[in-house]
Amino acid sequence: MPERDGYIPGVPCWVDASEPDPDSALDFYGGLFGWEFEDVMRPSSEGKYFIARHEAASSSIFDVSGALRNGDVAGIRPIPEAAPPMAMWNTYFWVDSADEAASNVRDAGGGIMVEPFDFMDACRMGVFTDREGAAFGVWEAKEHKGARLVNDPGALVFNGLNTRDVDGAKSFYGSVFGWQTGSIGGGAEGWTLPGYGNWLEREHHPDLRKQMAAAGAPAGFEDIVGAIIPIPADQANTPAHWSVTFATDDADATAAKATELGGKVIVPPFDAPWSTATYTIRITVISDTQGATFGASKFVAKGQAPK
Repeated sequence: MPERDGYIPGVPCWVDASEPDPDSALDFYGGLFGWEFEDVMRPSSEGKYFIARHEAASSSIFDVSGALRNGDVAGIRPIPEAAPPMAMWNTYFWVDSADEAASNVRDAGGGIMVEPFDFMDACRMGVFTDREGAAFGVWEAKEHKGARLVNDPGALVFNGLNTRDVDGAKSFYGSVFGWQTGSIGGGAEGWTLPGYGNWLEREHHPDLRKQMAAAGAPAGFEDIVGAIIPIPADQANTPAHWSVTFATDDADATAAKATELGGKVIVPPFDAPWSTATYTIRITVISDTQGATFGASKFVAKGQAPK
């Protein structure tokens, strides 16, 4: 799948980490994923915004060409004044109009954390909350077209809504982005955007449906834009939130490397229940050195040892 140069409305298109000490985060993520960074803020600016870039060989189950690809994968920034004083990964969705999205969020019963504003020449963005308080951003692209590299090792592969109110979330995000729901395997549900698979096949991957079927993906999987993750009843202190997962060559090795770099393994590597008929998703959940959590996952062919 070639490097991305834009998305369609309602698709996750960018992630960044809000960190108390952004400079320290560079060492961790550079060591973990091999990311290289550039501060894109103007010299006169008091703040910093680091763009992470990466080069990786394709190893997606839907593209095993091994072709080298590179591009922007994520951002690292200080914690904004209006945000909670904690390190976290943030998810942004592509929209045609950030201002219209803000209006849709209000109408659907959500909240506005940061009113839409122009972020240099990159985009017009805003930060909102759903009815449960899960924060997310929108990205009205200008010069920056979101993540250029996705699904390959060291790049974004999935976003998930962790929620206690699945029905309420379906109503909210259906109103804001036009999402529906569908199977992601193993009895789990994901967010679908009608027409997304058509766009992917047309613009990026002509054989997508054929390869998904060969991999045992559920019907309609090509329209999936995110996961629905019910928060267990015994996690009373876990707020609703959007989570971020990066692809990796080896989930077990990534967990070990994160520990070596000073992070913590929150959930040791395990085989996810929403695996396909022919592939297992091996995933781990990690906290970086400042407390921002994220997943790292690898598709493993069934019958093969994880690596």
